[in-house]
Amino acid sequence: MAVWQAPSRWYLPHQRWQRRPPPALRRWLDEPGSLTRALVAEAGGAFAVRLLWQGWARPALEERQRLGLPAGRYALIREVELLGHGVPWVRARSVLPLACLQRGPGRRLRRLGNRSLGGLLFKDSTLRRGPIEIAPLRQAEGVVWARRSRLYFHGRPLLVAECFLPALTRD
Repeated sequence: MAVWQAPSRWYLPHQRWQRRPPPALRRWLDEPGSLTRALVAEAGGAFAVRLLWQGWARPALEERQRLGLPAGRYALIREVELLGHGVPWVRARSVLPLACLQRGPGRRLRRLGNRSLGGLLFKDSTLRRGPIEIAPLRQAEGVVWARRSRLYFHGRPLLVAECFLPALTRD
């Protein structure tokens, strides 16, 4: 069962003035490269991925629209927690359309288990990232900040959203 709670609205870079995230989160929200690599460095290597849920499901309407998927189309949905020192720092949701998974390198994305999706994607020279959107997001921990971007892996779009939990910025 999925655990992700979608925000009511995502803000593109030119709209961010409407919602200002806390300064401590800005570097995480704007990280242009692999978030996994940045978290591994922050944790001094004490990093892990915990799979929360993965399965074939219909993406939410706004996810489907962002990916240009027809109504009723299924995608592989993956929800994980990224942990630093055994503590959840980030909760992530990935939407991987079937077209992204059918051939070649995309087939490896089906069976990641407790491995990082970003760790695999950002090693590939074909990866391209669209604009990073941000949003306040209601989770069990309260309102947290999230980011999302459409990535192109071998020319095929997929959607990755990450919410930053309070433990990441606690001293």
